[in-house]
Amino acid sequence: MISQNISVDEIDKQIISIIQKDPTITHTDIAKRVDRSQPTIGLRIRKLEEAGLINFQAGLNLRVADVMIAQVKITTNNPEKILDKTKECPFMLNAFRLSGEDNIIILIANSTIKHLDQIVNEHFRRDPDVLKVKMDIITNVMKDFVLPLDINMEDCNCLLGIDI
Repeated sequence: MISQNISVDEIDKQIISIIQKDPTITHTDIAKRVDRSQPTIGLRIRKLEEAGLINFQAGLNLRVADVMIAQVKITTNNPEKILDKTKECPFMLNAFRLSGEDNIIILIANSTIKHLDQIVNEHFRRDPDVLKVKMDIITNVMKDFVLPLDINMEDCNCLLGIDI
């Protein structure tokens, strides 16, 4: 699961596991749990951050936030164009390239199903490069799922006249 290009030993794995369970834990407390010095823990965490293996970000917990979430499966002849659209819209949380017939999946969030449908219609269903679109509403998030979500939606130029 972790890239072979980055050297991660058992101590690093323990540190990652501890931070995932409690992102606010101090280096001193981690050091006690893995029986290493606090400066060693700080150096290891910095190495993991620089390698891109761990990242500290604030966001909304979609398991408890009052937002509608959907996954949008897309079949397209121009995946890069579609993926670029996800960078423009704050309602699109993330996008993934897939193998298979559906070659993109996008997670979107908004206040109502109607708004989600309007976003999908405007960005994807009207696009001539999109061959197929399927939107599924996510009805329950089982574990904490924290993602950054731009709550200043009025700054978006793709609001499509939606009153958020």
